[in-house]
Amino acid sequence: MPTKPNFRDQTLTMENPIDTPRLPRKRRSLAQELVTVLTEQIRDGLLKRGDKLPTESAIMQEHGVSRTVVREAISRLQAAGQVETRHGIGTFVLDTPSPSGFRIDPATVVTLRDVLAILELRISLEVESAGLAAQRRSSEQLATMRAALDALNDSVAHASDAVASDFAFHLEIALSTGNRYFTDIMTHLGTSIIPRTRLNSARLAHDDQQHYMNRLSREHEEIYEAIARQDSDAARAAMRLHLTNSRERLRQAHEEAQAQRG
Repeated sequence: MPTKPNFRDQTLTMENPIDTPRLPRKRRSLAQELVTVLTEQIRDGLLKRGDKLPTESAIMQEHGVSRTVVREAISRLQAAGQVETRHGIGTFVLDTPSPSGFRIDPATVVTLRDVLAILELRISLEVESAGLAAQRRSSEQLATMRAALDALNDSVAHASDAVASDFAFHLEIALSTGNRYFTDIMTHLGTSIIPRTRLNSARLAHDDQQHYMNRLSREHEEIYEAIARQDSDAARAAMRLHLTNSRERLRQAHEEAQAQRG
């Protein structure tokens, strides 16, 4: 059995995110190192098709990394088509890695410009996703969205947990469309679609963190309520407002950063 390295996680921080828009490499490299280890185990047959991966806690303990790093690594494995997560059950190996296919490497989303580009992609994708989810969602799927929002509201003080719950909410909307391609793209991008995993969004927006999170919570609730009412037009409008607000906050920060460097 190959040796499994023990990584030491470091919290993602940005002392001056406007003057230094690139992410620190450390956490990104930790996630990629964990992806490499798990990929090798799949290739070597130590983890076979249909096998269930260890729990997040077990992976954290074995490799000495944080929950955020584990979740980012799992998101990348999902994006590569190597594993799938079945909600409430666990994450399972799908197959050996394929060298070909559509790729957007979340590890390359490293600047404000990159995050803005991803937000533009999300607007084109998730506005219609919300509309379809309002038409097609089941009561069970609505309950899962509610649980994700409740978890998000409970964990606003903890960035990693908040990001995971935020992504779970958006992913469940994609699942509720009944269209696997919406889900595939969202799963492929993983938690990197949430700007807070890339940048200190509240600080860039010159906003108090609690006020910023409260505003995001209200935007999410409006999306949820429209989907609950099965109002497709309202769901599209609420999703567009939510993502456009995020884009505009970061766009202004990007322009300020350019002006400061200019």
